[in-house]
Amino acid sequence: MAERRTTVVAREEDLATLSHEAHARGLSLGRMLGEVLADRAEDLRRARRPRLATFRADVSIAKAAGEERPEARPFRAA
Repeated sequence: MAERRTTVVAREEDLATLSHEAHARGLSLGRMLGEVLADRAEDLRRARRPRLATFRADVSIAKAAGEERPEARPFRAA
């Protein structure tokens, strides 16, 4: 995967915090910022993925449909 250099505008205290963490991990600030951006990008991609809904029913759908006898509606309104 290709990497691209860019300029980042950030608050001084945020950069200081990340710089300190990078130093503690033995990384450069640039590499640390790359990791932070990669984590955030993954969060955004995950949020965009379609989700499958799940539900719980106390009564089976087939049984409920068999007990209810809804009145048929006409195909076209008169």
